[in-house]
Amino acid sequence: MQKLILLLIATQLLFACQNEVKQVSKIASVTDLGLIPQPKQITLQEGSFSFNNDTKFVLLGDINDSRIEKFIKQNFKGHKITDKEQGDNNILISLSAPDKHKEKYEIDVFTKNIAISAPATQGLFYALQTLKQLLPEEFSPDKSYQIPVMTINDEPQFAWRGAHLDVSRHFFGVNYIKKYIDLLAKHKMNTFHWHLVDDQGWRIEIKKYPKLTEIGSKRKGTVVKKHFKPFISDNKPYDGYYTQEQIKEIVAYAHDRFVTIVPEIEMPGHSLAALAAYPQYSCLQKPLEVGQKWGVVKDVYCAGNDSTFVFLENILDEVMTLFPSKYIHIGGDEVPKTRWKKCKKCQARIASEGLKDEHELQSYFITRIEKYINSQGRQIIGWDEILEGGLAPNATVMSWRGEKGGIEAAKQNHYVVMSPGKPLYFDHYQSKDRANEPFAIGGYNSLQMVYEYNPVPKGIPADKAKYILGAQANLWTEYIPTPEQADYMAYPRLTALSEVVWTGNNKPGYNDFMKRLRLHEKRLQAWGVHYRSLDK
Repeated sequence: MQKLILLLIATQLLFACQNEVKQVSKIASVTDLGLIPQPKQITLQEGSFSFNNDTKFVLLGDINDSRIEKFIKQNFKGHKITDKEQGDNNILISLSAPDKHKEKYEIDVFTKNIAISAPATQGLFYALQTLKQLLPEEFSPDKSYQIPVMTINDEPQFAWRGAHLDVSRHFFGVNYIKKYIDLLAKHKMNTFHWHLVDDQGWRIEIKKYPKLTEIGSKRKGTVVKKHFKPFISDNKPYDGYYTQEQIKEIVAYAHDRFVTIVPEIEMPGHSLAALAAYPQYSCLQKPLEVGQKWGVVKDVYCAGNDSTFVFLENILDEVMTLFPSKYIHIGGDEVPKTRWKKCKKCQARIASEGLKDEHELQSYFITRIEKYINSQGRQIIGWDEILEGGLAPNATVMSWRGEKGGIEAAKQNHYVVMSPGKPLYFDHYQSKDRANEPFAIGGYNSLQMVYEYNPVPKGIPADKAKYILGAQANLWTEYIPTPEQADYMAYPRLTALSEVVWTGNNKPGYNDFMKRLRLHEKRLQAWGVHYRSLDK
């Protein structure tokens, strides 16, 4: 009897704290909430919380991360932030018990208060992003908005939720880079792969080597569409690069949004812009020009010249100072072996290192760079060509030529990011009706194809699936000259990918997604996204 009385008292106290009894919902469906990406679990119940100008954000306990308060100030302007709970109409924010899943969170909406908890501030940030989506994008301080009573338990399926942007072929200013990052954060994406250098332009200031931007950031013109043979240039000088101060600003901006920037410094191929500035690190050691055409270039870094590695290590020192990311992307893709086969220094390297051929020379090159990056407490990630000649010991592979490279790397117990050209190259057409789409590189990757992608391929052994970190979309900009077109090619496809990598196996299906995307469309408009119309 005594136990029963204690149980009744405990139950009454619980209801007193919550201020209401939850019941089965008759208000709306989960789909009608319009959340993207869809949370892992939502339980709708009866009643609603009135969000109005008097709603307070209460930071409980020890939340030692200014990013949370900063997000509230930026996104819920005019609402009081305090560390003391007073009365009702509160958004109560607190850290729960530590958990290895730092991005998970819980939201409990009651009629009088909302409680948000997470084991880490990453989770609190994503919870607040969800809360923001439960309200109109533009809400008025003199109105009240009803949020249905519900419980949301959420966490991502994949750790790497990424999007890439190439700024070598076409340069995008600081404001657009910030917008790109902001949109990723709004969709709970956490990795921005910044492709900073290639044959057609070097876009990052390196103080030890000023010619990289004085010469390497400028090209005399750009190929017109696909007029390679015969080559036709527009003969319009093209340039642009980011100063180190601008990069620091962008890195800080991304950090505030829990987005990690992974910089890519291409090597040993796709390096013509660098070699135009410093030809002594090429095999021919003759004057070169920054590329005007797209494609693969024969001139690559000389793997037989020790000074090449000194040059690259000095560059990487400055890159790693600017970017605190665990990973440094070193490219490693599309490396012609033509120059190496005829280069006396490269052939001498093959002989002295006991290598079989130029493929193993590439592996030697990548492994040597990896050892240096590892010595600085970082790790390399590269395109799946780094498998050629043997994979560097600690390398992570980004699989772009289909899934085969990723499967092979995972079988060797290497971590993998899936980024296959089909369907995750967003420079490809979104419709088979190419005549009514902007000119693109080719291919076809529809919104539905993106949504239905599974980053864990069928051909991978079950015990190796744990090596799949996640997936990433790639936006190569050979044929994307403006921010507006970049938006068009990225969205709404990135909204679909956000659900692939966050919700994963719990995705409710494409038809359900499209219903929510129709509601989400108003947000894209409010955010100034020049997305592809859903009615096309």
